[in-house]
Amino acid sequence: MKYYIISGEASGDLHGSNLIKALRAKDSQAEIRAWGGDMMENAGAQLVKHYRDLAFMGFVEVLLNLRTILGNLRFCKQDVLAFKPDVLVLIDYPGFNLRIAEFAKKQGIKVVYYISPQIWAWKESRVHKIKRDVGKMLTILPFEADFYARYDMPVDFVGHPLLDAIRDRPDFDSAERKTSLGLEVGSKLVALLPGSRKQEIKSMLPLMIRTVEAQGMNWVIAGAPSQDAEFYESVAGQKDLPLIFGKTYEILEVADAALVTSGTATLETALFEVPEVVCYKGSTISYQIAKRLVKIAYISLVNLVMDGEVVKELIQGEFNYKNLRKELQKCLEPEARARMLKDYSDLKKKLGGPGASERAAEVVYQYAINN
Repeated sequence: MKYYIISGEASGDLHGSNLIKALRAKDSQAEIRAWGGDMMENAGAQLVKHYRDLAFMGFVEVLLNLRTILGNLRFCKQDVLAFKPDVLVLIDYPGFNLRIAEFAKKQGIKVVYYISPQIWAWKESRVHKIKRDVGKMLTILPFEADFYARYDMPVDFVGHPLLDAIRDRPDFDSAERKTSLGLEVGSKLVALLPGSRKQEIKSMLPLMIRTVEAQGMNWVIAGAPSQDAEFYESVAGQKDLPLIFGKTYEILEVADAALVTSGTATLETALFEVPEVVCYKGSTISYQIAKRLVKIAYISLVNLVMDGEVVKELIQGEFNYKNLRKELQKCLEPEARARMLKDYSDLKKKLGGPGASERAAEVVYQYAINN
């Protein structure tokens, strides 16, 4: 069978790669063409566009790059038609993928949406377009099935694929892991995860560094594969940063605490049982617009799934040195850590257990071969 898969972000590249591996295990003749990243390409997809050329954050940034986005849409439609897939698989990335879903539906191409857009947070009206254009919706968060049920749209809850990615990791010795990463053994380590997009990193990283350096803490930056060392150094205003690329999970395995930009990384950090502070700061205009549109009480997936404040969120004006320092210190205190780790254990149970990638691949494969 022929599969066309579209992901526009680093997290989608991870989940897409695991889906591709599971699809290949079921369909040895699978032809897979994709928009994504290095992980999807390494899993066996023919890469068309890299997500580093697709990710634009916030309302203002999208407007400034509108010509590029429209050009990508035109090219994608042409490429899908030329490939003639048996099924089109869309991974999150709703601003782009919902337009492609509408196009594919009109062309008679089967559409599977893997990892629902967060329409339960804002733009709830998009559910009508999804119901019209998407043949199969695969959800990874437990509350999403109830959301879609309100609109009489059946979904398949397959569980969260991050549980698979973490389950499949080999055992390790903490001291050996730190040594292999070039990190100091025997001292507390704070991981800095400032995001994957340039705008995020510019907004988050300087204050994160200032906070850990002022406390004399041992720290390391988990570098995004879409960026380079020179960019991080220019943002931080210093050379020779403790910066490691492509080893985020290895870093989290040995970290004692983390400062994390809002996004999938907040959930990854929790699943590795690392106490964290969730951070977010966007442009003033983008934030004011989003504040009036978003309908949810929290921005981190950890708190959303648990329906309560498990991890502290420092958003916009609250993301400052005083607050960040205080909350980071809490992450290192025994009582606060124990409470957070107990909540993390409950979080894993709510996310559906391992096997999400295999369950998703089975739905995609059966949908492709039937009808």
